Amino acid sequence: MSSVVEAVGFFLGFLSWVMVGVALTNPYWKVSTVNGNVITTSTIYENLWMSCATDSTGVHNCREFPSLLALSGYIQACRALMIASIVLGTFGLIATLVGMQCSKIGGENYVLKGRIAALGGVFFILQGLCTMIAVSWYASNITREFFDPLYPGTKFEIGEGLYIGWCSATLALLGGCCLMCAGRMTSKQEKRSYTYPSARRDTPHLHSAGSLAPSSQYGRNAYV
Repeated sequence: MSSVVEAVGFFLGFLSWVMVGVALTNPYWKVSTVNGNVITTSTIYENLWMSCATDSTGVHNCREFPSLLALSGYIQACRALMIASIVLGTFGLIATLVGMQCSKIGGENYVLKGRIAALGGVFFILQGLCTMIAVSWYASNITREFFDPLYPGTKFEIGEGLYIGWCSATLALLGGCCLMCAGRMTSKQEKRSYTYPSARRDTPHLHSAGSLAPSSQYGRNAYV
C-alpha cells in the first residue's frame, strides 16, 4: 500500500514541478485591456520578467524589465521564491526516486528508503509553500491596486499564470503529504515485521537417579 502512495506522491510532485516551470515562463501574470477604437484597443500583460502589449491587429511588442534594482520589492521576492521552488522541486524528485520502494537505487534497506522518500516529500512541501507565497503575494498587489481609487497607474487583473501557480502549489503540497505518509507507513511495517529475540534463562533441572548420564551409573571399579 505504501508503494502505491509513493507512486501517487511522486506523480503529483513531478506534475507540480512541471507546472512551476510553465507558470514561471507564462507571460500572463496580470492582464489589462485598454479600450479605444479598432486601432487603439490593446491588451497589456506582464509577468516577473517583462511587460508586453498587443493591439487588435495582433501585433505584439514586449520589453524586458531594464533593471533588477529598479523593480518593486515584491517582484524581486517573487522571482527568488519561484526559482527556489524549482530548485526544491528538483531535490524532491531526486530524493523520491532514490527512496521509492519500486526503485533499485539505494539498496534494499526499506526503512532508510522510506526516510529518503519522506525527505523528498518535505522538499515538495517547501516547493508548494514557495510557489503559494509568490503567486499569492503577486495577486494581492494586483487586487490592492485594482480596488484603490487613488491609484494613478494602469489597473490589471489576475492572469492565467497565477492560476497555474496556485494549481502547482496545491499539487506539490498533496504530493509531499503523500510521500511523508508513505514513509511513516513503511517504518511501521518494518517495525512490526521485526521480531525481537527473547532472552532465555537456563533453569536448573533436578535429575532423578534413574535419569543420570550413563557415565554416572558406573563406579570407579568398572574402569579397572
